[in-house]
Amino acid sequence: MIDRIQWLGHGSFRIQGPPLIYINPWRLARNAFHADVVLISNDQYDHCSPADVEKLRGPDTVIIANTGAANMLGNGVVVLRPWQSMCVGNARITAVPAYTFTNHHPVSEGGLGFIVSLDYYDIYYAGSTDLVPELDHIQADIAIVPVGTGQGTMTLDRTARFVEQMKPGWVIPSHWGTIGGTQLDAQALSRTLDHQTNVIVLEKTR
Repeated sequence: MIDRIQWLGHGSFRIQGPPLIYINPWRLARNAFHADVVLISNDQYDHCSPADVEKLRGPDTVIIANTGAANMLGNGVVVLRPWQSMCVGNARITAVPAYTFTNHHPVSEGGLGFIVSLDYYDIYYAGSTDLVPELDHIQADIAIVPVGTGQGTMTLDRTARFVEQMKPGWVIPSHWGTIGGTQLDAQALSRTLDHQTNVIVLEKTR
């Protein structure tokens, strides 16, 4: 499953299906394929880009978002609240809470992370969240977690603590390379979690 997850830069990912799933597409190439599913975690500009969603939108594309992002994207968007799920083809998408204790992503904005269950793997995408109590209930085989500066995401220490409690088989750093964290932050997470899990620092794909 790891080789079917592609990092598109910052917090944007593609999961090769079927179904073909994009998470928070941002700054995509013009020749992007139509997606089966697009997941949008919040209405921040680097997560909710209407222009990039339109590049991916085909006649049967399912777009799933929180309320704020859905308002930006217009009609035809499925709104999920935390802990709600829906199935699209072979994938089950579960929305989970994502918020911070600062004013960057307060709980009142209803931001989301996602668990994508596909081909007997659970893939957790943290999105813009701190180490909030609700994450105690999440288990996954693969965790896509931020390595930002703590401004709207977990700090490195909190990300490491979260991974230690979840115990996924693989960890993929996100939220680095364009804004937020750097490759050094991704490598620091890898060193911190050495001997605990497999940290995969992906090269950017377009």
